[in-house]
Amino acid sequence: MDHVSKAVQYFEKGFMCSQAVFASFAEQFAITEKQALQIGACFGGGMRKAEVCGACTGALMVLGMKYGQFDENDLESRAAQSAKASEFLDKFKNRKGSYICREILGCDISTDEGRDTD
Repeated sequence: MDHVSKAVQYFEKGFMCSQAVFASFAEQFAITEKQALQIGACFGGGMRKAEVCGACTGALMVLGMKYGQFDENDLESRAAQSAKASEFLDKFKNRKGSYICREILGCDISTDEGRDTD
């Protein structure tokens, strides 16, 4: 099953976008599904404030796992991770019009009114 299908399955089970995206890559990065779901848990709903879309934060976590700097002397990986993150966010914004949750959804899910919108 591809990552998109896995992410959709997680989302349909009731997980947040951030969890769904990150957990769909868990096996690739040798972490458990539980770990990925827990790590991604507080990033959903635009970090609970309708800010940067949870799907974006989940994807940024994936990019961090793949390209993220882990050696303080490796400035090349820092530049690569920054470039990949910026490229991803630019492409996401071009496709969806924004990477801000409330702008994508047309409501602010950090409010009672926004959460009640169907």
